[in-house]
Amino acid sequence: MTEEGAVPPERAQAPVISVEEIEDAVLDGDSPISTGTARSALRHRTFRIVYLGAFASNIGTWMQNVVLGAYAYDLTHSSTFVGVMIFAQLGPILLLAMLGGLIADRVDRKKFLIILSIEQLAFSLGVAWVARSPHPSLVLLTLMVVGVGIGGAMFGPAYSAMLPGMVGREDLPGAVSLNSAQMNLARVIGPPIGAVAFHFVGPAWVFAGNAVTYLFVVLALMVVTLPVMAPRAAAASKWRELLAGVTVARGDRVVGRCLVTVFVFSLLALAFLGQMPVVAAHNLGINPKSANYGFLYGSFGVGAFCGAISIGTVFSRASKPFIVRVCLLAYAASLAVFALLRVALPAYFMVAVVGAFYFAFITSLNTVLQTRLADAVRGRVMALWIMGFGGTVALGNLLIGPVVSAVGITDVLLFGAGVALLLAWYTDVRAPEGDQLVVGGVELAQ
Repeated sequence: MTEEGAVPPERAQAPVISVEEIEDAVLDGDSPISTGTARSALRHRTFRIVYLGAFASNIGTWMQNVVLGAYAYDLTHSSTFVGVMIFAQLGPILLLAMLGGLIADRVDRKKFLIILSIEQLAFSLGVAWVARSPHPSLVLLTLMVVGVGIGGAMFGPAYSAMLPGMVGREDLPGAVSLNSAQMNLARVIGPPIGAVAFHFVGPAWVFAGNAVTYLFVVLALMVVTLPVMAPRAAAASKWRELLAGVTVARGDRVVGRCLVTVFVFSLLALAFLGQMPVVAAHNLGINPKSANYGFLYGSFGVGAFCGAISIGTVFSRASKPFIVRVCLLAYAASLAVFALLRVALPAYFMVAVVGAFYFAFITSLNTVLQTRLADAVRGRVMALWIMGFGGTVALGNLLIGPVVSAVGITDVLLFGAGVALLLAWYTDVRAPEGDQLVVGGVELAQ
């Protein structure tokens, strides 16, 4: 059995056993591990450390996310202002993700991520400072949240681009699945903690607690060694360099459809996430300041975690394009049922079902995309993914806030279910038969 980090026989003068090999042996035992699975990705020590640091940080992020929406609604009782808060946090992705992806493809990604984590820490403390006032400035609160969003906008593409360097291309599907799973397990753990803390100690302490959690990802990055990209000659056109991800998407049908799907889905079919306080208050009779609201959000996270982790375990060998289409159909049906519920108890179960199908779909689509890309442009293509996955959610909530006020949250959710149904027909991301192409090579980036 070949262990990660072993010295090639032709260069070995004596047996050498690294700490990393010992750790892997303890984890793996003598049982064979299939490549591409979640368990296989966890064999890589660097990935394990960064993964755990990101997990701890994301728990704080979801503490802040759930409280920020509820806090905005509690201050104003306005679905429009809730949309503004979501846009302030995620909107910078639309403007800065491509820049972050370009930087990630040209600099030391480890140092870049550490700087961005410290920036988000500082602005999260700023959010806490504003929230400590009994009559906070809504403008200043929004600006501080924008500051957090700017760091997150550039962090996402750089972190996604770093995954293949930590696990190798053969274990990338398992790493993508685990990464989605930890984000959603954080979504399970963070919201109940945030909701309870909001109730007992107030929002400022929740936002300050989130700031502290950024230290976990900073420390994790500082103790590992990550591969540094080889320097490349400067591009003749900076604009062409920035838009390399768009060039790849236009030139490859699979990449293009993956990105169109995530953009349309996030813009039109995910309104319930940003407007969860409105769903809870208007449809289910749940107070957004209560612990029950945190558990509602946490139930969604439980389902999302199960859906994400299933792609690297139970369905690791299943066709990802097939899973994408089936889960879009199931998402449409379960979201429609959730939209029509008026009793809290079944809603906890149904929102978990919605979450499961949502993240099984999104993890499979991400896996299809990532395994299709060359490393030279991975950061810039993944910047487009991050823009679709997060930025258009913010834009959708900004646009849908007034619509919710005019027609009600139920009709908006049913419309989202219809969009998912149409995407199930459109999203054929199967590679052409016999095509093993990896798109976006170095010649495109230079």
